[in-house]
Amino acid sequence: MIARTLLCAMTLLILGIAQPRASAEDDDLFHRDTLTGDWFGLRKDLADSGIQLGGDEILDALANPSGGRKQGAAFEGRLELFTNVDLGVAGWHGALFHANAYLIHGNGLSYDDVGNLLTIGNIGATPGTRLFSAWVQQSFLNDALSIRAGQIAADDEFFVSQYAGLFINSTFGWPSILGINLPSGGPAYPLATPGVRARYALSPALIVSTALFNGDPAPQGAGNPQQRNAAGTDFRLDGGAFWIGELAYSTSIAMNHDSLPGTYKLGGWYHDGTFADQRFDTSGRSLADPASSGLPAMHRGDYGGYLIADQLLWRADGNSEKGLGLFLRAGAGPADRNLIAFHLDGGLTYAGLLPGRSNDVLGIGMSYEQVSAAERALAGDMRNYSAVPQLPDFESVLELSYQAVLAPWLVVQPDAQLILHPGARLPDPAHLASPANALVLGVRTAASL
Repeated sequence: MIARTLLCAMTLLILGIAQPRASAEDDDLFHRDTLTGDWFGLRKDLADSGIQLGGDEILDALANPSGGRKQGAAFEGRLELFTNVDLGVAGWHGALFHANAYLIHGNGLSYDDVGNLLTIGNIGATPGTRLFSAWVQQSFLNDALSIRAGQIAADDEFFVSQYAGLFINSTFGWPSILGINLPSGGPAYPLATPGVRARYALSPALIVSTALFNGDPAPQGAGNPQQRNAAGTDFRLDGGAFWIGELAYSTSIAMNHDSLPGTYKLGGWYHDGTFADQRFDTSGRSLADPASSGLPAMHRGDYGGYLIADQLLWRADGNSEKGLGLFLRAGAGPADRNLIAFHLDGGLTYAGLLPGRSNDVLGIGMSYEQVSAAERALAGDMRNYSAVPQLPDFESVLELSYQAVLAPWLVVQPDAQLILHPGARLPDPAHLASPANALVLGVRTAASL
């Protein structure tokens, strides 16, 4: 029943958004930039003074009518409030202050229902109210150089694809090769951490960025990291160091008298903490061996690299940025100290496909997360001592999404995901049988406040 209701709602919505937007006679509510309007002129007055106040609410309704551990439905949301202040109004020229906080509510499908590694909704997190980021950015050299310092997040600027942002599954944001392998998931949603970032434009086409973060946003205690740093105000510096750097090159491809822009990125990261071996203990025995101490060998540091390509393949017209876009991301790290050793995702997005819907975006994306060879070897060792139904291999998601802009402040997004090999078939004592491939259907609604 849940699946049928969601499917009918998605079908009706797609049929409805294929029509041009309502006429100008409609209430002004659907023509304003934000849901709450201009606050009787106060919002504009603040903006003219260099102060921007705003917010947004994202709501996801998701269900898995088949597959996974069990069938279910979930409703989750995230209210964000933010401010940007041009510090030039106080005489600090070239400086910007930013802060934002989240009220996260509801629960997702991933753990209890589907049993997958990659969070199905990228807003999913432990419910609560938390400060996310709070930083100051200073620009130099006619804006060629900028330095940002404070509580910051790596996924705001690093390992980011221009076209992948359409998709709801978290794998298309902060990828699993970092989110699963790094302590507490690394400096990314929902846990920003103290750090400093520098960005320099070597030329209009070539930009280098580098950042150094506290290596663990929630380093104390055991349990869920989001509960350990529940308010986002720990500002801890005792989690080691995490460095990430990226070189971005922008270019254009001439095709059929059109110039098609693209951006290509090369990045790398290093964490100076200690990481447990995925197969062997301190004496060199397999951790699956009953004679093992159960204490994994430890490795100093973790590292990896990645590549990103964003390319517009076809323009709707000679000047528009709308059209058919392609993205591809790949990342890898050492197998002996990481659960996920290889990440790959890619897809196509099309902006303005339907007549009269120039701001809507349709996209299809797919990701692949490869379990490390060491983890697979450990599962093979376990077969010699106990029953392991399947060897771990990979988890993958295929996502189809349509983002409909119904008003300047309102977006509705029907979404379908096929989760292949949920949990990557990793041995799970709580759920010995591996979850079946799962179909997830849902709708996201986002409103700018």
